[in-house]
Amino acid sequence: MSTTSEAPQGEGPTRAVDPESTVSPHAGHRSLGGYLLMPLLLTGVLLLVWWSVSTRDLDAAEQGRLSFENIWSQTQGHLKLTAASTVLVLLIAIPVGIMLTRPFARPITPLAIAFFNIGQAVPTIGLLAIFAIAWGIGFTPAVVALAAYTTLPVVRNTMVGLRQVDASVIESARGMGMTKLAVLTRIELPLAVPVIMAGLRTALTINVGTATLGAFIGVDCLGTLIVSGFSGNRPYLSIIGGLLVAVLALLVDYVAGIAEERLRPRGL
Repeated sequence: MSTTSEAPQGEGPTRAVDPESTVSPHAGHRSLGGYLLMPLLLTGVLLLVWWSVSTRDLDAAEQGRLSFENIWSQTQGHLKLTAASTVLVLLIAIPVGIMLTRPFARPITPLAIAFFNIGQAVPTIGLLAIFAIAWGIGFTPAVVALAAYTTLPVVRNTMVGLRQVDASVIESARGMGMTKLAVLTRIELPLAVPVIMAGLRTALTINVGTATLGAFIGVDCLGTLIVSGFSGNRPYLSIIGGLLVAVLALLVDYVAGIAEERLRPRGL
């Protein structure tokens, strides 16, 4: 039975679509509405937060905490903490993931995965406490603790992405005279990008949420707003802080999703 469909008269041949496939021929391409939905939703939430703060009778401490200058400063600190820990994760996870897919590393792969599992087995606040004792309070121990907590998803996805590349494609490239390094950088890694980006997206979202705990070791972030609300018996501050962290996490996930789509090799 032929696998190509007849084209209407005057048009070129069309590619047949597998009737059993669950993937749309245009999968991965959003409509304009799809791109605008999340920004509009997050903007609506921020407007509600602004309206609530501007119409509420706040005391002097709450006014200082909820001022635009203070929230903007804490948001910048939150983003810096998230970005630094994510860069550290990439510098560690992708090279390690590549190494663990090479034949020479097979004996140590289970041990390496078990080592990175420790980071997620220990509660995040415990990791922060350990690194704060080792380095002191501040930005650096928080970055290292977050990186230790979120390295595993990127390592695993790097390994999965590289292992799912068709062996026949690799053999064809080697048969054309490409070196192992060229095959890795020009064939394997580009084909593994969607899976690696999915792991990075997960790590980013986790980092945004857990970065709030940096407030416990002296990092100026949105978690400071939440902690000050609990410690000062002002639950309204904690609620606003939690909403702002949620909006930031969704925004980062949205941007990472767009990057995942744009970096996907053509044809995938």
